[in-house]
Amino acid sequence: MKTNKQRVVKQSVQGKVHHPLGGGYRISHEGEPRILPATGGITYNVKIGDPAFGWEGDHVEPGVSARNEDKNENAAFTTLSCIGNEAKVISGDGKGAIGYVTGVHGGIEHVMIHFEQEDLEKMAVDDKILVKAYGQGLRLEGFDAIKIMSVDPDLFDVLPITVKEDHIVIDVACEVPAYLMGSGIGAASAYTGDYDIMTADIDMIKSLGIDQLKFGDLVLLKDCDNTFGRGYLKGAVSIGVVIHSDCIKMGHGPGITTIMSAKTNIIKGHINSEANISNYISRLER
Repeated sequence: MKTNKQRVVKQSVQGKVHHPLGGGYRISHEGEPRILPATGGITYNVKIGDPAFGWEGDHVEPGVSARNEDKNENAAFTTLSCIGNEAKVISGDGKGAIGYVTGVHGGIEHVMIHFEQEDLEKMAVDDKILVKAYGQGLRLEGFDAIKIMSVDPDLFDVLPITVKEDHIVIDVACEVPAYLMGSGIGAASAYTGDYDIMTADIDMIKSLGIDQLKFGDLVLLKDCDNTFGRGYLKGAVSIGVVIHSDCIKMGHGPGITTIMSAKTNIIKGHINSEANISNYISRLER
């Protein structure tokens, strides 16, 4: 598998641990008002590899949620940060801790970052985090029709991808039909943020095995075109990563940050319940 990784630019972007917002009622798809933890802050007991379902929360982000309060700078922070990028705490008691980016959450415009538990215990809201942004512009040689986005080139190298003559095959935990993709669809760009698997129809979700998804799982989105925005296209295929938890709100559910997309079915999936970024990032030497 050959890429142009040697020509992909690695650049600093920076944010800080962002305090959770709000605290008011969230209305479920059943019309029930709930007060629940949601986005932001340091989430101590929800991590990459944990189930994305079953939490008493809404849009829960595993690990650390970071944002830059300058709107233009945050646009760069959320667009250039890629899954698998190295992140370093550069202020506070946790200074020097190293983690990695696990996803980008649209709407709240957060970059989510995994750190070890001992490092989380030392960190605080407003601690600064530097990310070595690396990945946008990555291409897979011989497959120009596949748009690669938001994934660290070193991580991409170790993903379970097999290159065939006219297509590629990648291990995924689950396949998701286009009719289940909700909040975030219609976005002008898929190079930042995410969009949600809708989970109000729990019987359908269980029948497809979606209720077994974990944070960090690779998923295949059928008939989903993320090449130049997010939309439906028969035959299109996208690959993404589960980045936040299930939700109670109508039209929402586990968030997916996309890392590959093609307008035709030249990307094929192979089901593997262990297809989780945590299992591949552990192979990287940094």
